[in-house]
Amino acid sequence: MKCAELLAALNEYVDGTVDPAICEEFEKHMAGCNPCQVVVDNIRKTITLYKEGRPYALPEPFRQHLHNTLRERWKTIHP
Repeated sequence: MKCAELLAALNEYVDGTVDPAICEEFEKHMAGCNPCQVVVDNIRKTITLYKEGRPYALPEPFRQHLHNTLRERWKTIHP
């Protein structure tokens, strides 16, 4: 399995709805591919945070950067 193939079926894998044979291929691929491990881990953490339903405080520098970026984007779309 290649990274692109893993990413194409990633939603099903994380949801647990992927075919067991493909699941084995995922596990084999991720055992030797750190970038794919990171992607899957981040998606799992995101889903866990979302399901818990608790607000998550963003670090202030990131929050401010996000706010500024969204404001500038809004201005370009809605002059």
